[in-house]
Amino acid sequence: MKLVKSLLLGSAAGLTVVAGAQAADLPVKKAVPVEYVRVCSAYGAGFFYIPGTETCLRISGRARYEAGYMTDGSRQVSGAGDAFQSRGLLRLNLDARTQTGYGTLRAFVRAEIASRTGQSKMSSGTQQRIANAFPAFGQDTFGRVQEFVVADKAFVQFAGLTAGRASSFFDFYAHDFEIIASTLGSDVPSTNLLAYTAKFGEGFSATISMEDPMFRKNPLYSQVAGPAAGAGTASAFFQGTTAPTPIIISRNAAGVVTGVTQIDAVERSRMPDFVGALRYDAAWGSAQLSAAVKDVNVGGPLGAASTFVGGPAAARVATGAFVGAQTTYGWAVQGGVKINAPFIAPGDALYLQGAYGEGASIYTGYTAFTGTYINQTSVYGGNPFNQWLADAVVNPNTGRIELSNSFTVVGSYLHYWAPEWRSAFFGSYGEMRFPSGVRAALANIGTAAGTLANGATAYPTTNLITAAPGTLGFGLSPVLRDTYQVVAGASLIWSPVKDLDIGAEAQYIRVGTLNGRVANADRNTAAAGVAGALYSVTKEDTFQARFRVQRDF
Repeated sequence: MKLVKSLLLGSAAGLTVVAGAQAADLPVKKAVPVEYVRVCSAYGAGFFYIPGTETCLRISGRARYEAGYMTDGSRQVSGAGDAFQSRGLLRLNLDARTQTGYGTLRAFVRAEIASRTGQSKMSSGTQQRIANAFPAFGQDTFGRVQEFVVADKAFVQFAGLTAGRASSFFDFYAHDFEIIASTLGSDVPSTNLLAYTAKFGEGFSATISMEDPMFRKNPLYSQVAGPAAGAGTASAFFQGTTAPTPIIISRNAAGVVTGVTQIDAVERSRMPDFVGALRYDAAWGSAQLSAAVKDVNVGGPLGAASTFVGGPAAARVATGAFVGAQTTYGWAVQGGVKINAPFIAPGDALYLQGAYGEGASIYTGYTAFTGTYINQTSVYGGNPFNQWLADAVVNPNTGRIELSNSFTVVGSYLHYWAPEWRSAFFGSYGEMRFPSGVRAALANIGTAAGTLANGATAYPTTNLITAAPGTLGFGLSPVLRDTYQVVAGASLIWSPVKDLDIGAEAQYIRVGTLNGRVANADRNTAAAGVAGALYSVTKEDTFQARFRVQRDF
């Protein structure tokens, strides 16, 4: 028995050794390595390496709530009566960077989505006109509820090149310290561009940028209605398709207008805007000088000329007005300086900026508060008079484009009362002027006497200046009136923890005429507030305030 037991134990041990030897010859499966997210410290806090790459990525964003109030006209005026506003905003940023032999390769994208309500400025006609927002269409919601969806940033930077959707290189102080952001100054945060920046010396850089013209075109003067084909009555024009503006093509021997045609004042995209900027950055702050040139264009006649019976045909003489498509060029220059003031309090800074332009009101920022991408608009619902903002006017006597001019100045100071409390104090002033004599020339068309050659008795052009020069109606018309603006305000913001802001801002706004008076449309019952006007004004004032809660991450 002992012998059998010994044999069995020996066999088992032998099999175990053989099995172990065979197992040693088999391949060993290694565990799949776990690739943990690594911190990337090369570009600052928040970056990490995308697994499997040498690209560093930072994900950030913003959540914001705002509530606002703006003084408005009474319910007696059509379209007036709104005061309360609100907005909820979502922002998402992705910043990807890779180090290369040519320097850093960067791609940055930002999307913003917001729900806006309130007819007075929060729900923005400017954003709808530039396709950044779309409106609700309910009886109570149209013009008051708006969804804002925009690709705010999407650009690549490499070896001095910037290509994509980014902030305009013309801009300097872009409402950096403000909540409402409506002081007078250029601020186009989203435009399509191709730019090159060269750095030289200690802190100097120079940029040349080719930028999309559509984000800087403020319309030419045009009419909201024009002649119906072959008749003396007016028909509506959709200004996004054709915007009529009249020119005189003939007069009789006595100088009375006998022929008029409408030309298309919609500006087409003919060439990019060209922007140049020279910048200096140092420990004390920064300074920038920038310039831009843009085209201003109109098309040819919209239809057949309207001919009046103003005397024998032989007595009619052509004026020689140019009626074909034409292009001229607007321009703007801007200078600004930022001065850091840690000697007053850590984080304190002062911005000063000024701009002047011709045919370039968006570059000067004169349209920042009232509204952009429109040739005239109200300051608020039920306001006394509309403000005219056209970049140019076609002179009806010559048919030539004549540019308006504008300038703005702005100052903004940020002060920290304590690390968690800060305030901004800001003010701006601007003026806009139109070519002399153009208002009178347009009024002469609007009051031209005579009968149409086709027998109609009404003048076939609905002109916005309906009274003759020298009359009360002409003197009180707000059309193409030279104006000025004042926008000033202050804020108080509390940041109890990092990246959380709770604050409020209040603004005072004045829009006034630089010469003469205009009819008060809020009080006059006469048509257009001109004929038989009992009340006139030289300015209008309004006030707005906004509360904000914002978290960045």
